[in-house]
Amino acid sequence: MRGWRTACSPGVLSRRIGESIMTTENRKCLLGLWALALACAIVLNLMNLAFGALNQDEGWYLYGARLAAEGQQPYVDFATTQGPVMTYGYALANPLVSAMGVAGGRLYTSLLGLVGSLLAALLAYRLSRGISPRAGAYAALMAFALIGVNVYQSYFCTIVKTYSLTSLLLTTGLLSLSCIQADRVRLPALLGGVLIMLAAGTRASAVLVLPVVFLVLVLQRKSSPGIAAACWFAAGVVIAGLGIFLPFMVQAPESVWFAMVEYHSGRSGGGLVSSLAYKGGFLSRLVLAYAAASVVGAIVLAHAFTSKRAPGCSGWLHRALWVSVLVVTLVHFMAPFPYDDYQVFIYPVAAVSLAVTVVALRDDFTTLLAVLLVSLVMAFSSPQIHAWFLGERDRIWWPLRAASPLAVLQETAAEIRDLPGVEAGDMILTQDPYLAVETGLRLPEGLELGQFSYFPDMDRERADRLHVLNADSFRDVLRESDAPVAAFSGYGLSIRSPEIAPLSESEQAELWDIIRGRYELLKTVEPFGQADTALKILTPRSR
Repeated sequence: MRGWRTACSPGVLSRRIGESIMTTENRKCLLGLWALALACAIVLNLMNLAFGALNQDEGWYLYGARLAAEGQQPYVDFATTQGPVMTYGYALANPLVSAMGVAGGRLYTSLLGLVGSLLAALLAYRLSRGISPRAGAYAALMAFALIGVNVYQSYFCTIVKTYSLTSLLLTTGLLSLSCIQADRVRLPALLGGVLIMLAAGTRASAVLVLPVVFLVLVLQRKSSPGIAAACWFAAGVVIAGLGIFLPFMVQAPESVWFAMVEYHSGRSGGGLVSSLAYKGGFLSRLVLAYAAASVVGAIVLAHAFTSKRAPGCSGWLHRALWVSVLVVTLVHFMAPFPYDDYQVFIYPVAAVSLAVTVVALRDDFTTLLAVLLVSLVMAFSSPQIHAWFLGERDRIWWPLRAASPLAVLQETAAEIRDLPGVEAGDMILTQDPYLAVETGLRLPEGLELGQFSYFPDMDRERADRLHVLNADSFRDVLRESDAPVAAFSGYGLSIRSPEIAPLSESEQAELWDIIRGRYELLKTVEPFGQADTALKILTPRSR
């Protein structure tokens, strides 16, 4: 009787039911869930591509990629604020962007993100397949669901930012490291170092993963990877690092240092109260953005505190993944103004780590289904879905958007191209680079970073070397540009760098006086672009 009660306990029954389903239905069940997760991920990508809010970074990343495709070099010929891998990675997509505009850049980005999610699932499979015969398959789907069925992650891996490419390279590098065995060390360790260094050459904070992996490898000196793997990994890092940065360090060392270090360290978070508020907001938004992973992680932590069985670890690489996530998150948290989207590139690593930990605790079908359902419910409840269709709240009403931000950009760009006197290859005077991308027009030299191009306190000689504008050179551009059209949204003529602070009202008025002396208002488009500001389109005054 006692054995019968044990056999019929809820925990044992759920495991047996799960095992029965997986043995009788086997691939059908798993393939059906995979089809559901993939379909949801693709739908989210397409919706974010068409309806996702515009981001100013999309413009200057794509414009810099266009310049690179035409033969110019980052740092040497124009300014950028990240490693050169991003610029050249997106230069490959320039034909698509030339044909489709920002939508082409988003399509390319979403494909990178989707491939990265699938590779993360493969990494989870490899790390957990030794736990049990079905653990690898369960962990793979859990990881993919946590990554792909997440509206926030989908959005930031669809709009043109560094995250999709960084995540893809980082995950591929970790996947290569997962192939290290006692008799196979050299190639996977070397390739892993190259790929993770390429990720750091796309987004600077990915460099933090390198010392973590190296140290964990060194600590395995008595076991399989050992010192040899650490040495080959370091060799790959050095080879890739020299290939990525040395050509630019030789030609423009000051510009490289400025882009990778100075620019990012110039911002201030204010006093103690402001800093604490920003950091608290970072954590709060992070939990909301990754609600499904937060719930699953909280359950795992509760299990660790209440059970004698602590969360398991499937080996040295699993440990390296968890430490990498913690180190990168801590550094992002310590930034003067931490943005929650900084976490997007490292989140797939966190999802893989969490999925492997979950199956190490409980590798049954019920747990897999629960993680997938939690991901679906949290995705459905995401506030970003509301933002696809709803405009700014008007008292008690939520008005529907007349058109998506991308559609407004496309319509506005078409109107600008059709203006009298505007021809292909002409210049557009703007600090909204996605207008230059969408119209196919060119920006004045020094405005490649859009609203982040203005460094009023920098001396002119240095500003010229760094390909940005100081107080004098910015005014010269506004006074002397022969652009047949000018366009400024709420981001134009209003931000100073590197503090990323608003210009004083008097300085904004002075800059607008220069513009109005040469151009007259043709049309105002509202809402437009990031944050739904008003775009003023201006044409030259008749002489």
